Amino acid sequence: MTLLKDIGEFGLISRIRKSIKTDASVIKGSGDDCAVLKLDKNRYQLFTCDMIAEGVDFTLKDGPYLIGRKALAVSISDIAACAGLPRYCVVSLGISKHTPVKFIDKLLKGILTIAKKYNVNLVGGDISRAKQLTIDVSMLGVVEKKNLVLRSGARVGDVIFVTGKLGGSILGKHLSFTPRLKEARFLTKNFKINSMIDISDGLTQDLGHILEESEKGAVIYADLIPVSRQARNLNDALSAGEDFELLFTMPFKEAKRFHKRELPGFKVIGEIVDKKYGFRLVDKHGKEEAVKAKGFRHF
Repeated sequence: MTLLKDIGEFGLISRIRKSIKTDASVIKGSGDDCAVLKLDKNRYQLFTCDMIAEGVDFTLKDGPYLIGRKALAVSISDIAACAGLPRYCVVSLGISKHTPVKFIDKLLKGILTIAKKYNVNLVGGDISRAKQLTIDVSMLGVVEKKNLVLRSGARVGDVIFVTGKLGGSILGKHLSFTPRLKEARFLTKNFKINSMIDISDGLTQDLGHILEESEKGAVIYADLIPVSRQARNLNDALSAGEDFELLFTMPFKEAKRFHKRELPGFKVIGEIVDKKYGFRLVDKHGKEEAVKAKGFRHF
């Protein structure tokens, strides 16, 4: 008997995707940060969902306010990865009947505070009894058709960028990160961005998603990876995940124009190459090695 642990998280996703059929109203279904749906002449509807669970994405020691905040922030980050604006959400709670009401009040405050900051309307949800706290958020957003960015648009010669520093997020950033909504909107309004994703599962794993969807390869440079002070080492920055920074690619000519602006917080880390070259890391001595995409996986 084949078990879930044998095929892994992405094996399961691939298995499910093979069974899904959609109609013409769906521009992009499974396989990106958001589903993209028809809306009107100038805009698409964005649709995403995220579940966080006690013992996997947080512990009760993290505090209800930050747990609630994270629950919404991860979906806002998905909307940012497609260069959209979040608009509406529903929140479902799986929660123990022994939970103090005060805990729930603080959890709700965390949700509502970040919702207000990003102009998200909380319009409903569901509650179920559960042994451990689980929060599921479904979110709708909008994006101008001309600004939509997906994982599948990377082109040979693109320069690869990230926002912020990577690694060590488990020490606190994974609860208090800022969704890069403003940065995503700035990028797409001023530059041609070919592909984008938010780094939730680790740099190499999430860049791997762009490469898979775009059918391309990549070279990244160890000396260029922006490693945070909280990271244990380079490997932590490459694969620990939960950074929720943007990872994006743009044509070389655009990158030159971008560089002239001298904008803080954006770092070049590599380039997109032909698929036949695979995914490679160049160390500080100039030695190349094949990258095996590593990051967080549920199974």
